[in-house]
Amino acid sequence: MPRIVDHEARRRELTEALWRVVSRDGVEAVSVRAVAAEAGCSPGALRHYFPEQRDLIASAMSLVGERTTARIEALSPSGSTLDQVLAYCEQIIPMDDERRFEAEVWFGFISKARHDPELQELTNGVHRDLRGFVSDLVRAMGLDQDETGRLHALIDGLSLHLLLYPGQVTPQEVREHLRSHLSALLEDDS
Repeated sequence: MPRIVDHEARRRELTEALWRVVSRDGVEAVSVRAVAAEAGCSPGALRHYFPEQRDLIASAMSLVGERTTARIEALSPSGSTLDQVLAYCEQIIPMDDERRFEAEVWFGFISKARHDPELQELTNGVHRDLRGFVSDLVRAMGLDQDETGRLHALIDGLSLHLLLYPGQVTPQEVREHLRSHLSALLEDDS
């Protein structure tokens, strides 16, 4: 009897193998051969699912978005508007090991996307989605939409600080900066 393969599950397994290569050896080490070895398959089997390295990278970047979206959708924060918005913002900032790794994968591949139209399309889509998410948060706070760009920039900046300066910038400091900014916005609006 022929073996039934769940192709979506196999694609995810191969993408997760890429993540392990990145985690262990860095983005520069990503190659079809390295990912295939990590996944325990031949480069030909990997190419069956991802004909080009670009396809594998796109899958890894998409998985970041999927995981972030799943976290946000599973969240049901309580408390004040400030507490709720802070909880949502923290889902897209690398505040823990899981989110830090996702951000490392994303930012690691974003430079490749600058020179590849298909990957650029993916990053542009994620940027638009993130901007829409921040816009929804601004709307939920009852603020003018002009604040969307500023809050988005703050979130990006805080994310980069956590990635680039681990040990110098802590998640607690980031949380305090974000809370202070959001609190000031809500006070100014009252």
